[in-house]
Amino acid sequence: MPPTDRFVISFAAEPPQDALPNGRWADTLRSNFLTACKALEESEPEPPEEGEEPEGPVALGTVGEIKWFPDRTYGGRTYVPAVARTSEGLEVYGYVSFAEGDGETSAPSDFQAFADYTSELAEDNPDWKIDLNDEVIGLWRGEQDNRAEITLVWGSPRVPGGKLVTAELANLAVDQCELVEERFTLVAPDNYRGDYLEVKLWDGRGGELADESIYAED
Repeated sequence: MPPTDRFVISFAAEPPQDALPNGRWADTLRSNFLTACKALEESEPEPPEEGEEPEGPVALGTVGEIKWFPDRTYGGRTYVPAVARTSEGLEVYGYVSFAEGDGETSAPSDFQAFADYTSELAEDNPDWKIDLNDEVIGLWRGEQDNRAEITLVWGSPRVPGGKLVTAELANLAVDQCELVEERFTLVAPDNYRGDYLEVKLWDGRGGELADESIYAED
């Protein structure tokens, strides 16, 4: 093949290695995620922009059942994304990450968790074809000091018949994940040389069913 002019990191994360969390493992992840949710409530609100009213403390309420998404390992850490609804009608989302043990003599360690919240719910947005969440987890330096944001993307399709989800940057597939219980997780470069991620849903025959940007439209 001839050289490419779209030199960018692709398929950098390991595919999912485990089933969706359950039992004691799910309890461990839940404890870490709830700690991040509590820290979110206790954090200071960001200063308001000019002309805006200051916001009060975040009141999430009680976090309900957590929906876990397929694991992905990148840069020596495994990320397990999560989504849950709260008693205040909000949705909390984020992930728990950890350093992998060797599977025999050591267990996962160095747990870290991130949480945020939104009032924008899928059921209030019937135009959404894929319900998406995303968070930047690193940077990648390319040629001529161009930089890409390595982004964790997770979600669920809202149209039936899907088999696999891809992340595309400038029409180049940079990651993919098979659906697991209608859930997926991607790790892909974004915001690189003026190009931005598109998430696409495919059926089992390679037919495109839906596409969605991780950026909200006005």
